[in-house]
Amino acid sequence: MAFEVFEQMNLLRTNPRSFIDVLKEYRKNFRGKKLCLPGEIPLVTKEGVAAVEEAIGFIEKVDRLEPFELSPGMSRAAADHVGDLGPRGSHGHFGSDGSSPTDRLERYGNLKVALAENLGFGEKTGRRMVIMLLIDDGVPQRGHRKNMFNPAFKVVGVACGGHEIYGKMCVIDFAGGFEEKRP
Repeated sequence: MAFEVFEQMNLLRTNPRSFIDVLKEYRKNFRGKKLCLPGEIPLVTKEGVAAVEEAIGFIEKVDRLEPFELSPGMSRAAADHVGDLGPRGSHGHFGSDGSSPTDRLERYGNLKVALAENLGFGEKTGRRMVIMLLIDDGVPQRGHRKNMFNPAFKVVGVACGGHEIYGKMCVIDFAGGFEEKRP
């Protein structure tokens, strides 16, 4: 699933308008604030279809960006966080050992420029995970969406795995650059 998340983020960055029809289909599944996808338990969202409409408006106007590079070291740092949070059914950017995203990334290399981290929960496919982060329901500043479209971010690490409460989770770390540690 992690590689699918990576591919879908790059498709979103390099061809954002390719997601317009996907989002228009997605919004058809709302009944008020309840997302009723076929064969799934309905999910009560915070904003309902309004967040989907906003995402459509955003990608209609946003410029294309260069694709991300995938970093093995950054992906290992993301996997460490999945391995920490998932089995405990936890969430958040700090690990059980108090580690920050920067701490985890520095285990595997040196950060260059900027850093951000997206966490996503519950989605079963990489495409749906990226759609959920693009819509960013309930996140007032749309930070997950902004991270995916921040031109300062050039490289990512992605890891996905099981989560005790939500079933699946993904950690995506973003940086302006990353120098891998040599083995």
